[in-house]
Amino acid sequence: MKAVGYRQSLPIDDPASLEDLSLPEPTPGARDLLVRVKAISVNPVDTKVRKGARPGAADAKVLGWDAAGTVEAVGAAVQGFKPGDRVYYAGSITRPGTNSELHVVDERIAALAPKRLDDAQAAALPLTTITAYELLFDRLRVPKNGGAGQTLLIVGGAGGVGSILIQLARQLTQLRIIATASRAETRAWCLALGAHAVIDHSKPLAGELKAAGIGEVDMVASLTQTGQHYAQIVESLKPQGQLAVIDDMAVFDAMPLKGKAISLHWESMFTRSKFETPDVARQGELLAEVAALVDAGRIRTTANESFGTINAANLRRAHALIESGKAQGKVVLQGF
Repeated sequence: MKAVGYRQSLPIDDPASLEDLSLPEPTPGARDLLVRVKAISVNPVDTKVRKGARPGAADAKVLGWDAAGTVEAVGAAVQGFKPGDRVYYAGSITRPGTNSELHVVDERIAALAPKRLDDAQAAALPLTTITAYELLFDRLRVPKNGGAGQTLLIVGGAGGVGSILIQLARQLTQLRIIATASRAETRAWCLALGAHAVIDHSKPLAGELKAAGIGEVDMVASLTQTGQHYAQIVESLKPQGQLAVIDDMAVFDAMPLKGKAISLHWESMFTRSKFETPDVARQGELLAEVAALVDAGRIRTTANESFGTINAANLRRAHALIESGKAQGKVVLQGF
């Protein structure tokens, strides 16, 4: 089967950083779906793994976690799906990635794809949707239809996670949503997705909030450049506020949170599948819930750019855009 992967960690402008491959077809395990991949999207984790995880000398590592496709076969213990079903999901970080014609995924972390979206539009959603949903409801523990009178600041509102977090918070809670964006087009994007206001993260956040008449906030979802904004985030949070973080930092000092008794929450959507937690099926359930919201017209896809077919050259372009920090919404690729 066709696939795209890498054999050594290289800068993305090196043609060998991602290569077209021919690999054996995978075999589904008892609880697995064998999926013919129709479309994928690219996330920052793809670039981080490519730069930091070196395959063995004779091996090639296939990246990619988001996928939309059609079930070709099911394992002996699968109960919720059948061949021909159209599914979408974000796979496990412990298994080969979705940048391949055929892929196996645990049925518990997959769901039927939204009917009103095409494959590329659906593939944009899973990883960021799971991240945003878990951050909002499992980490910050905002009740469904709750949060009245409270304010959520989303740092990096126009990125992949921010683009779906704005929508989930607007549709499923009563929070006031303040997003950050630094360009006219990303500001407009955040407002169109449902943010009540947008401030500029290229300027001090506390000052921007005060200038907007908002003042301190109850919760911050810091989705990018947390280290750069950390002091301003602490200043912007109310006493006993909450900070949820997803990005990686070489060093993180939690002591500045102590004075205000700010609680810190880490979100990693790979945790449930990596450790096969007792509630691992919750990821498939929440994707099904979001698919219903999409089909009801309440949530829109975050796909914003299509880079063509799934091949090494196009994936190198996508990785380069992600690494630039200028991606708006999600980048998708479709077909082999």
